[in-house]
Amino acid sequence: MIGKLADVEIHLDDPRRPDVLGLLEEHLTDMYATSPAESVHALDPDALAAPSISLWTAREDDVLLGCVALKRLSDEHAELKSMRTATAARRRGVAAALLDHVLAEARSRGHARISLETGTEDYFAPARALYVTRGFTECAPFEGYALDPNSVFLTLAL
Repeated sequence: MIGKLADVEIHLDDPRRPDVLGLLEEHLTDMYATSPAESVHALDPDALAAPSISLWTAREDDVLLGCVALKRLSDEHAELKSMRTATAARRRGVAAALLDHVLAEARSRGHARISLETGTEDYFAPARALYVTRGFTECAPFEGYALDPNSVFLTLAL
């Protein structure tokens, strides 16, 4: 998978689909390898299948490139969860395409704000940089999160 995005399709998907399970397993493994267990807030596939959560995947020729989820916190507020790009698809704009898609979906659903939690470690620097390019700014912990030196909280008014 070399080159920029061409024929990428983003659709709602099932977090228990076999290739999505593999990507989410990789995501959880990396989260536990880079952050203390008490600071890992990634959801497992069963949690991502909850009615309050929508998961989208990006695919090219049916090859999974990445995923992102949107968790409804209230009519006004949503949370970005499980943003992940497959290793072979990195640096192609997959995360940016998924983020733009989920932001448009959040707006179309009438949410006024979207927030997220991500890590403070260097591993998460590319993700934090992407969020800032879309206008996210630091905020206080939200929706049950607590201050944690391993977490940064970001929000965006839609």
